[in-house]
Amino acid sequence: MKRPVIALLGSTDKPTDAVQEYCRYLGGALQDRGFQLEIHRVSWEIHGWPDALDALKLKAKNWRGNCVLIQYTALAWSSRGFPQGVLRVLKVLKSAGARLGVVFHDVGPFPGQRLVDFVRRAMQRRTMRRVLSQAEFAIFTVPLEKISWLPKAHSHATFIPVGPNLPIPSPLRNFTRQDLPAIGVFSITGGQAGIHETELILGAVRYASQVLGALRLSVFGRHAELRGAALRSGLKNLPVQLSVEGVAEAERIVRMLCSCDVLLFVRGSISSRRGSAIAGIACGLPVIAFSGAETASPITEAGVVLVAPGQADELNAALLRVLSDREYWDALAARSRAAYEIYFSWHSIAARFAEVLKKQLG
Repeated sequence: MKRPVIALLGSTDKPTDAVQEYCRYLGGALQDRGFQLEIHRVSWEIHGWPDALDALKLKAKNWRGNCVLIQYTALAWSSRGFPQGVLRVLKVLKSAGARLGVVFHDVGPFPGQRLVDFVRRAMQRRTMRRVLSQAEFAIFTVPLEKISWLPKAHSHATFIPVGPNLPIPSPLRNFTRQDLPAIGVFSITGGQAGIHETELILGAVRYASQVLGALRLSVFGRHAELRGAALRSGLKNLPVQLSVEGVAEAERIVRMLCSCDVLLFVRGSISSRRGSAIAGIACGLPVIAFSGAETASPITEAGVVLVAPGQADELNAALLRVLSDREYWDALAARSRAAYEIYFSWHSIAARFAEVLKKQLG
């Protein structure tokens, strides 16, 4: 009989909920490890906090002695990133006698220079520390040494990277590629950040096209369709075949990734919690990305070409080399395939999760 584990989520993220998909794929992989992961929500954004907590109390009556894994992102527990509501959830679960774990998908506070940003950062750090202190164990999705607020005494904290929220076939099939060198971009950030990312993508593709000639650029996933007009305008009169598609079925995302030669990742810096970057690694692609505070092994063991933050010229040169140097491409692709199998496959992730669960639950 499989041991029950509860994955407890906050509000639903739309149009896609990466944390829910993470739990779904993790649950499937844990089946073979003797655990049954059940997904539940505290829908405070729909019912309000009082009613949501009352509903949780009723559910939690059946969870005594069971492990509840709280899935933490700041916006899952507050629409404005002030996540103190998760502490009320902890109180309910403790009163019900549940065994508490937490998965930190957000591992650091939000950036920003406004007064509200400083207040929000302080509140997020305080909340994360309190959640960590009250949980029996914690999973972080980046290496522990990269977490600035983590206390030195963190014997019950473990690092486990995220996996691709995609049905990656094993072995990876050979998908049909076109004759043109192909660049993939999986998701763009919304708002002003997305405008900057679009400019970086256009600059790199223009540079590569000037040297190599005809190229193909495939942009897909969250917010991609919002940048379609800017991409078409920016590539006008260039020999670049552009395709833009928004949120798509997971199987189609895999096909689109595998039909590309490289993943261009410009959504901030790359790390082991960036699922869209890991999706490219899982599909055996070289990935070109900016380095940052969370960039460390095992993401650096994959076929990732790291570029200094903000250095568009380095980004352009990296893309050109990956597309023009076949031996270099082969080496990077091999590293991505190996890193996926060792670190980022759901089989590997579930094995590490099962070790932690068995150690903590006995």
